[in-house]
Amino acid sequence: MKISKIFLYDEPSVPQIKIDKLVEFIEKQIGIKVEARQNFLKHFNVNKKVFHDIASCRVFNPYVPFETHNPTAEEATFEEQETIKNIVLYDGFELANVFRDYMPDSELSQEVFHLIFTTRLTCSYDYDDYRYHGRAVICSNPSIISTTGIIEAPAKPRDYYLQMYEKISQGLNLDVLKNEFKGRYLEYNDSRLDLVVRGYALQAIFYYLTGVPFCESKDCVLYNAHWQEDLLYSQIEIGKLCKQHQTVLGSF
Repeated sequence: MKISKIFLYDEPSVPQIKIDKLVEFIEKQIGIKVEARQNFLKHFNVNKKVFHDIASCRVFNPYVPFETHNPTAEEATFEEQETIKNIVLYDGFELANVFRDYMPDSELSQEVFHLIFTTRLTCSYDYDDYRYHGRAVICSNPSIISTTGIIEAPAKPRDYYLQMYEKISQGLNLDVLKNEFKGRYLEYNDSRLDLVVRGYALQAIFYYLTGVPFCESKDCVLYNAHWQEDLLYSQIEIGKLCKQHQTVLGSF
């Protein structure tokens, strides 16, 4: 697959993305022209039907594959909010299909790649354990990066959960955990988010270029981290492609 242009769609309610810096990073890494745009729905000035279509992507039963849902008027109205703050699950690939339906034909060329940021919590169904899992990135075209997924999908440190259950059983306040584990996982409005989204953007682009978005090595930003500490290590402490994937990139 060849890409001649990349469009990034910002999520202004999450300024930590730093979209202009991300444009510079991708252009330097990939050598492809990147254009930043405002929020996807605002950029294409879509009609209200889109909110009905987005609501139809909701997941209500996490233990069965996607089931077609006919949204209520209240659910569609909920989607009109500037920022989706409630933890609602959306099938990520169904959501990507909705976004694609609202793109003009002139921008649906295979050489044009679209990457959309959203606060909606995307997920995908895993047939290994027969349930939905939250995802930070949905790899397709358009691809989606969920800022909520970045926070919620990778697990916090194991000790965090052990202490959480202990304090809950004792009726103690959980706020002390935030101070004890501060810095070991990403939080909402975290200043480190701009560095983390770089790796997820590269994962989406590598998937489109090669069909393989991830790396097995933690010493690579393409590592598919299931734990927050691994995520922070790969994306911030390492913060670059491994030699193997740098070579793969060079071939393009």
